[in-house]
Amino acid sequence: MNSQNTIPKDKGIDNTLKLLTEGYLFIKNRGEKLNSDIFETRLLGQKAICLIGEEGSRLFYNPELFIRSGAAPKRVQKTLFGINAIQATDGEKHLHRKELFMSLLMNPERIEDLAKIFRDKLSRAAAQWEEAEEVVIFEEMKNIICSSAFQWVGLPLKDDEIKAKAQNFIDMIYSFGSVGPKYWKGKKARCREELFLQRIIKKVRLGELICHSSSPLYVVSSYKEEEEELPEAMAAIELINIIRPIVAISTFITFSCLAIYEYPALRRELRLKNEDYYEYFVQEVRRFYPFAPFVGARVKKDFIYRGVNFTQGTLVILDIYGTNHDPKIWSNPYEFNPLRFRAKERNKYSFIPQGGGDYLKGHRCPGEEITLELMKVFIDFFVNGIEYKLPKQNLSYNLHKIPTLPESGFIICTVRKKKT
Repeated sequence: MNSQNTIPKDKGIDNTLKLLTEGYLFIKNRGEKLNSDIFETRLLGQKAICLIGEEGSRLFYNPELFIRSGAAPKRVQKTLFGINAIQATDGEKHLHRKELFMSLLMNPERIEDLAKIFRDKLSRAAAQWEEAEEVVIFEEMKNIICSSAFQWVGLPLKDDEIKAKAQNFIDMIYSFGSVGPKYWKGKKARCREELFLQRIIKKVRLGELICHSSSPLYVVSSYKEEEEELPEAMAAIELINIIRPIVAISTFITFSCLAIYEYPALRRELRLKNEDYYEYFVQEVRRFYPFAPFVGARVKKDFIYRGVNFTQGTLVILDIYGTNHDPKIWSNPYEFNPLRFRAKERNKYSFIPQGGGDYLKGHRCPGEEITLELMKVFIDFFVNGIEYKLPKQNLSYNLHKIPTLPESGFIICTVRKKKT
């Protein structure tokens, strides 16, 4: 990789369209072509520096050198994150609000509460699947996980509300990197959910809706910054930012099914319910299959790195997909091998499927432990709880689409619950 003091430059007046069309491979392809893990390009009409690998990740997650404010385009904030949400905060404000998320998303008792809700809903769903001609795993998972998340938050959904709510959250997630109708669909979905939750939060604050004091709904509704409650609009945005990543686990679960299908030799270990192997397996799913493509920040102050000038305000993009497939970190990175995690410690800069750095002080996603737990619950259910057949279908996924998913959504049929 490059060791020169001059940064390699990607050709083109503006490469935003190429990023949208090349998707997960945009940074990786250019890094290989330029033989460099750092290069300059132009995106959204401005200079951008792209980083790949553990060294770049370690630099990117240094809070003394980078900020998130102004990094995410407004179009992404209007669909995925919400305007001025936690992802766009820095300093003391970020640290204080991050404690809110940590208290809810990384509390072992609360994680187990959510896992139990999810496990129960899967069991009930299996009985319905026995009567269905076919079951699309992604469609089922987004509904079941959304219903589980709302119940866990403190807002159980009625049966006739689940599909619409789940679709709203999926539209927010899958509008990332989109233009035209798909983008507008995601924007409208966020607006609907923000207005809905604003009304709910107002009722909680007025005492018109009673919820348990430990529930995320109550905790967010009563959360204060500088002795002031968050405005209802911002509280609603942050409540969505608790629910939305949980619903997004439906993507990881769908890829888990694909891994079980593509690597049938691994089923034996999964049937044994070995807790360590489950950990290795879900981590390899998160590393191997595409989820978050990249993440952006802006330079906080001028500095020099490897002879390259980083000037204040410059947009910097870290390649998440490329780092998780970097041959300098991972041997045979395009081989699906759960046992690689048996001997490898979880490094907060080299293994970054949901972002990297420090949980408490940085911008690393606090929902990773929930992701791991729900994936394990589902895999146990899928391997040990049901029998099924796979009809002919298109299980390919397109790395040029952000986000991406197996084309069929993973279809199973002739489902039967296993006898215990």
